[in-house]
Amino acid sequence: MTEVDEDSPRRQFAEAVKAGRHDYPGGPLSQTALAEKIRCSKTSVSRLETTEDPVPPAIPGLLDQVFSTDGLFKELYKEILAGDFPKLYRRRMVLEPKASFIAEWSPTVVPGLLQTAGYAYRLFREGDQRASEQELARKVEQRIARQVVLESSSPPDLSVVICESVLRRTIGGSEVMREQLEALLVHIARPTTLLQVLPLDAGAHGLMDGSMSILTAPDVGMIAYTEGIKSGSIIDEPSAVQQLRRSYDVLTASALSRDASTRMIRKQLEAL
Repeated sequence: MTEVDEDSPRRQFAEAVKAGRHDYPGGPLSQTALAEKIRCSKTSVSRLETTEDPVPPAIPGLLDQVFSTDGLFKELYKEILAGDFPKLYRRRMVLEPKASFIAEWSPTVVPGLLQTAGYAYRLFREGDQRASEQELARKVEQRIARQVVLESSSPPDLSVVICESVLRRTIGGSEVMREQLEALLVHIARPTTLLQVLPLDAGAHGLMDGSMSILTAPDVGMIAYTEGIKSGSIIDEPSAVQQLRRSYDVLTASALSRDASTRMIRKQLEAL
């Protein structure tokens, strides 16, 4: 069993589950009874309390409902996810669930917030040929868990621009790519999401060096995250972020409209 620090969010999560059972109205709640309420096995509850297993994405919300903890388990889960990411990415992972606006530009792959599990798996596998299946499964789970922000009762406004090459580059074979394109069509239909495709003939622009994200969150303002092949950086200096935001606005003006982007995705889907 992996050693977990006593003050880590994962340990706090485990202790909160135990406390919730012990203090449950009407008397202590057994692991079996809790398992029935959150629709899992007694063994799964036991492993939650001993930190042996990762926390499934659906569990925190169910625990908050059962124990009436007003989002405690959801917040701890966010901290667990942030801590699981390399240090470079942690600030972004902390800010992402709090963001009211997220902008994404990607010239190479579908952004993580919109990836399917199959697509993410192939990217992780190609990025680390020596990784075990367990390690890859954990990475995929972390990536997919981020998408809960888009399914909340108050999702952020999301603006995404992807290069046309992202649609044309087949990742993981036709079946994986077909599933991914179908997922993009679902996302593009959401009222809080604007997904645009930048045509290959759009010409030069100010964000050609790599992918970029801009997040706006309460009490933080606007920050940008830029990423290369093996590196990334957080930019929070106001004038630098504003310049990147301006470049992104120019990019959206050069990209296809929502309807035209939808048609291009459908056309590529039919070609697979």
